[in-house]
Amino acid sequence: MPRASSRTLFAPFALITSATLLLTACGSGSDDAAGGGTAQAAATSGGIPTTDVVSDVKKDEAAAKLLPAGTTELTVAVSVGGTPPGTSYLDDGKTLTGQDVDFTKAVGKVLGVKLKTEQASFEAILPALDSGKYDFGASNFGVTDERRRTIDFVTYINDGQGFAARKDSKLSKVTDLTQLCGLNVATGAGTTFEATLEENKHVCTDAGKKAYKVQTYNEQGAIWSSIQQGRSDVVMSTINGLRYAVAQQPGLKFLNEYHRLDVGFAFKKGTKLAPAFQAAVNKLIADGTYQKILKKWGTTGSAIDKSQISPPELKN
Repeated sequence: MPRASSRTLFAPFALITSATLLLTACGSGSDDAAGGGTAQAAATSGGIPTTDVVSDVKKDEAAAKLLPAGTTELTVAVSVGGTPPGTSYLDDGKTLTGQDVDFTKAVGKVLGVKLKTEQASFEAILPALDSGKYDFGASNFGVTDERRRTIDFVTYINDGQGFAARKDSKLSKVTDLTQLCGLNVATGAGTTFEATLEENKHVCTDAGKKAYKVQTYNEQGAIWSSIQQGRSDVVMSTINGLRYAVAQQPGLKFLNEYHRLDVGFAFKKGTKLAPAFQAAVNKLIADGTYQKILKKWGTTGSAIDKSQISPPELKN
């Protein structure tokens, strides 16, 4: 969903900074990455899974008929620079990979449309949808009630907000933001994480405590450096991204899930594409491709039973 982050002190630092981190939504249950593994052991590039799970997906005529007449190509905006399972590059520095990439490609195949991918900063994608610059966005956008006022969503996973810290941190679990009072909290610019933190800063002053400081970064590499060098105390980011980072790097610990959110493809309000995308996601769930994608990225705990169009924000 959008608004995210994490941290370190290690050699695998290069792996994490080569890709960054991003946004969020979720369902209950723990992900495969929670136990230390992150995806299928076979077929990897620089530690990133490369198993092909979408090339065999076939066009579904019933879903394709739901597209507006004459739709043959769609432009999708993605934000690159996330740690797996977020969107990043393979070792060649050109090939995009990640959970959102696989879901986007699979949906495109089900609908029989050509996809033109354009890269943009996370915070720039949603505002650009209304202008028609992009047909949809696919960057782990969390479904919130605030966003639903101007954006339509088609859900495909359930992720959410979580926290991580260095292992030497006294924090063990964050259940109330007052636990962050007086600390420096790193997160991604333009994300749901930033919004949550900024909107609730008052909880500290209301309790007579020093407010926490929100440190926002456009690149995940900067977040990791901030944590590594002790300039930040805790990171708020996507549950799946944090679990992956902690599993890959020494010196870090995943604190806990804080708030689950549905994650979906994002469209301008009133889009006519939503029914087709919903049918495509449900087709992937029915034919087993959906589970293959989640298994590849170690995120089976984020599975949903069926896709929905702009559901109310999860309250938990």
